Amino acid sequence: MEKENRYSRHELLKEFDAHTQEKISASKVLIIGAGGLGSPASLYLAASGVGRITIADGDTVDLTNLQRQVIHNMSRIGMNKATSAKASLEAMNSEIDIRAFTHRPSLEELEELIADHDVVLDCTDNTASRYPISELCRRHKKPLVTAGAVAFDGQITVFDYRDPDSACYACLFPNHDGADEKASTKGVFAPLVGTLGCMQASEALKIIGGFGKPLTGELLMVDARSWSWWHMKYSRSEDCPCCAKEK
Repeated sequence: MEKENRYSRHELLKEFDAHTQEKISASKVLIIGAGGLGSPASLYLAASGVGRITIADGDTVDLTNLQRQVIHNMSRIGMNKATSAKASLEAMNSEIDIRAFTHRPSLEELEELIADHDVVLDCTDNTASRYPISELCRRHKKPLVTAGAVAFDGQITVFDYRDPDSACYACLFPNHDGADEKASTKGVFAPLVGTLGCMQASEALKIIGGFGKPLTGELLMVDARSWSWWHMKYSRSEDCPCCAKEK
C-alpha cells in the first residue's frame, strides 16, 4: 500500500500514469559523479522510484563539498562519496536497489557499467572524462544526460544514442585542450548545480517514461546571476572526429 501511495502525486499528472511509474520502477540509471550535480539528481531519481540507481565516484567527502553536495553531511567527511550517497538514498527509499561503485572505473569497467543501465547521467566535473563516457554511451546506444557548471554559468543537454543519427558530445564540443574550469579553482554557485542536477533527473525520467520533450539536440545554457536562459540547437557534425566516419 505504501508503494502505491508513494508515487501518487506523479500518477495524478496527465502525462504520467501507473504504467509510466511501472517503467520507471523497472529502469536502471547510472550516475557518474556524486557531487554537486549527482547529489540532487540521485535524490530526485530515488524519490521518484527508479528501480536501480548505481552511483560511481572514487572521491571522498570533503568539508568544502558540503556547500553544494547536499547528499552528504558533516558525519560523512572522509567517506567515499558513492558510499555516502548510497546511505542517503537508502534512507529516503528502501524499496529500490542502490549500488555504489567506489573507485574510479577503468575504461573496461566504465563500459560494463554503461552497458548494464538504461540511462546514463554524466555528473562529472572533468571534461576529459566526458568524451569516453559519451563514446561508450554511443557504442551501446544508451541515452546520455550531461550537465556542467562553473561560477554562475551552467548548461545541460541530452544525447539520445538510441537514434543512429544523434550528434555526439564531440560534435558539440570538438576541441578539448586538457584544461578544466572547476569549482575548486573558479568557484560555483550552489543553487545553480542544484537546479541543473534536478533538471538531469527530469530529463532521465522523461526518457524512461516516454513523455514530454527531452533536450535532445538542444543545449540549454543559463546565467544564474539573472536566471537568463539560452537555447542552442545542434546536430551531428560532418567533421566530428568521433562519429563522422560512421555516417
